Amino acid sequence: MRIMFVGDSMTIGSAGEHTWRYRMWQHLNREFGRPYRIVGPRTGLHDHAADAPVSHDYADPAFPERARAHLAGWGEGWLHMAPLIREEVAAHRADLLLVSLGLIDLGFYTGAGQTAANAREFVAEARAANPYVQIVALPVLPNIRAQEDPAFAAEVDDLNEQLAKATADLATSSSPLLLASRPADWSLPRDTHDGTHPSHRGEHKLAAAFANALHQAWDLGGPYEAKHLP
Repeated sequence: MRIMFVGDSMTIGSAGEHTWRYRMWQHLNREFGRPYRIVGPRTGLHDHAADAPVSHDYADPAFPERARAHLAGWGEGWLHMAPLIREEVAAHRADLLLVSLGLIDLGFYTGAGQTAANAREFVAEARAANPYVQIVALPVLPNIRAQEDPAFAAEVDDLNEQLAKATADLATSSSPLLLASRPADWSLPRDTHDGTHPSHRGEHKLAAAFANALHQAWDLGGPYEAKHLP
């Protein structure tokens, strides 16, 4: 199975971080129980000094190059990924997409309605490249802005409702879609380092959300080990 991580700044991560992609790679090695390959056109982390995805300074230098692949970008959302995903799924022959998008869309680009429409376009474009592609998406996790701005929090809730509806509308037996459960007890002080981006604890929780969704819904791999949730 060829797995592609798709996401925004929470997924690409920045210089010096492990990323939840790293935590998921560790989980797949422990629990997946079948051959897999992580694929995608990019491998870097975001470098704040350069304001570009040019860093390869992962917190664990033993994280192998072959496992660093992704399709994620700082400041990129459903709006940006929908036009790219057909080409990248085709080029990398992706079977499974693990997607964490939406917060940046609402923060800078589109409201809940248009963001949900872009998510539907993303699914259609991915299927145009692979009619059997499987997709697991994570709901948008409210950040510090949502905590301080009730109108933005309402947009987050609205988008999550629309993503749940889109998942139900678009899922098929040949190309299943799944909206993962929000990580339990997500706490901005503990699970993020700046009110948005995941801390070490948050990285584990994001990986666990995807791992447990795959296990519970499709019997892919095992549950995320509790000992890896600090």
